[in-house]
Amino acid sequence: MNIADRIQNLRKVKGISQEELADKVGVSRQAVSKWESEQSIPDIDKIILMSEYFDVTTDYILKGIENQKQTNEKTVNANVFVIVATVLNFIGLIIASAVWYQEQVPMALVIGLIFMALGSMVFGIGLLGSAQHTKEKAKQNFWIINIWLLCFIPLSFVYNVLFSGLSAPYPLLVNPLAAFLVFWLVYIAICLSVIFVQIKSRRTK
Repeated sequence: MNIADRIQNLRKVKGISQEELADKVGVSRQAVSKWESEQSIPDIDKIILMSEYFDVTTDYILKGIENQKQTNEKTVNANVFVIVATVLNFIGLIIASAVWYQEQVPMALVIGLIFMALGSMVFGIGLLGSAQHTKEKAKQNFWIINIWLLCFIPLSFVYNVLFSGLSAPYPLLVNPLAAFLVFWLVYIAICLSVIFVQIKSRRTK
């Protein structure tokens, strides 16, 4: 990997366009394009600005030499925390549904939301200490998977309160039946919209 490749990789990991990087270091978009296509090499002052912005050393940009301390501290793949968060969120939904099915108490909703808050918190904190190059994809994976879990209980709560007066963590079959069908249509539409945004974001980077 040469300087051009490292600049392009850092930019993509950061999730910014050539124009945005150009604004950050005070050059034109064409200049960034030339750096990434090996038509020119950035001046040392621009390399220093990029090292500060991307939180890497100038040695990494110039020679590919990583700071050993940073390498040792941040080697965990962020997708590990996606898995942990997903498991916690799923457990929260299952326990909330089981408690409601057995007891029909509002506490079922609270239990589910606590687990999901914990799962989201684990992912957020884990992301901070993860390897930089894994973070962007992990965030996309988190939302593509967990949107199905995270919006299910809140959406069910709103639906149930409106149509049955109960606070169940999953949608109850009510009259009119059309309301039940609308719930699923809205739920699927919200989830697919979030997934579409994440996939589109992944393709443009």
